Amino acid sequence: MFGEQQIRTLLGPADPARPGAVAPPRLSAHDLIVLAEAAPEPVDTRLPARPTRRLVLAAGAAVALAAAGTVVYTSRDEPLEVPNAMGRPGANPAGPVLVPIAYQFPEGTRPAAAELLALAGRLRDAPYENSVGRYAYHSSRMWGIPMMMATAGGPPRSGGPYVIGPAYELKTWQAADGTGRQIRTFFDPEFPDEASRDSWTNNPRPSKEFPSSSSEVLPPAIIRPLPSDRAGLSDLLRVGHGAGWASLETTRVYERYVVPRGTRAEILRVLADVPGFVWRGEVTDRAGRAGLAITFDDRASGQQHLLVFNPTTGELAAHEVLTLEPLLRISTYAMILDTGRTHTTG
Repeated sequence: MFGEQQIRTLLGPADPARPGAVAPPRLSAHDLIVLAEAAPEPVDTRLPARPTRRLVLAAGAAVALAAAGTVVYTSRDEPLEVPNAMGRPGANPAGPVLVPIAYQFPEGTRPAAAELLALAGRLRDAPYENSVGRYAYHSSRMWGIPMMMATAGGPPRSGGPYVIGPAYELKTWQAADGTGRQIRTFFDPEFPDEASRDSWTNNPRPSKEFPSSSSEVLPPAIIRPLPSDRAGLSDLLRVGHGAGWASLETTRVYERYVVPRGTRAEILRVLADVPGFVWRGEVTDRAGRAGLAITFDDRASGQQHLLVFNPTTGELAAHEVLTLEPLLRISTYAMILDTGRTHTTG
C-alpha cells in the first residue's frame, strides 16, 4: 500500500531490519508502553471522536520526534477522505513547499560534542523559568502526521510518491497526574516537494469538510517525573540505543516537561556523549528563530535527524526528520513555540 522507504520512514530507529542493528534488551510492560508512545501511529483519515493525545512527531520525536513520517492508509474501498485542513473551507490547495533548513556547515563532519558542552556551560534562564501553576503548558507546530500519498492522478489510497499533509498547532495543558486539555488547530496543507504540490493541485482528490480545530479533555495518566541526574536522563533519552532514539526522546522531553536550566544543561552533556551527532552551526528555524543545530545521519534508514537548540537557553526549539534518498526532502517537522506553567487550561 506504500513503499519500503515509507515503511522505513515510519519505523525510523525502531526498524528491526536495519543492517547491523543490535536488538535492544527485553523491556518491561511499562517500557513497552513508553516505546509504543514514542512511535507515530498509522492514522485513520476519519476524524476520531477523541483525537489521540500523542505529543510526538514525534517520538520522537522523536518524536519515533517523534518523528518519522506517518502515512495514512485504509482497507476501505471508498475514496479516502482528506483529513481536516485539506477539506475545510478556505484551505489553500496550493500550499507551501517545505525547504530543508540551511546549515551554516552543510558539509561539516565535525562531532558536535564540544559545541554541546560549550552551550551547556553558558546557559541562561528561559522565559518560563519562574512560572508557576498546576499545568505544564506547551504550544507546538507540526507537520507530517497525518500524511497522505498518491500516484499521479490516482486516489490517495493508491500510495505513491506525491505527498500532502496538514500543518497544525498543538496546545497542551497537562498536570502531573496526566489530566488537562489539548487543542489542535489545523492550517493549510504543506508539501515536501514541487512535484507533490503540482500533482495534488492539478489532480484534486475527494475530500470532506472537517472542523478546523479539535479539543480533548485529557484523562489521568502516569507521567514519570523528569530526572535531573546524568544516569536518569541517559535512561530517559535511551542513549544506549543510539543517536536516533536520543533525538526522538529529547523531543518528547521538551514536548512534555517544563525543563529547568540545570536539567537542560545536563541533557546537552548527555547528548555530547552520544556518538554520531554532527555540528551544523547557526541556523534559522521555520519560525524565524535563531538556533544552533546538530544532525545525525541514519544511513541504514536513509534519514537525517535535525535538532535545533536555543543559543541562549539551550531549550530544544525544533526537531526535523529528513529523507536522504532518493532526494533530500522533509519527512516531518516539529517546532516547540512556547512552554510554561499555568493555573488554568487555556
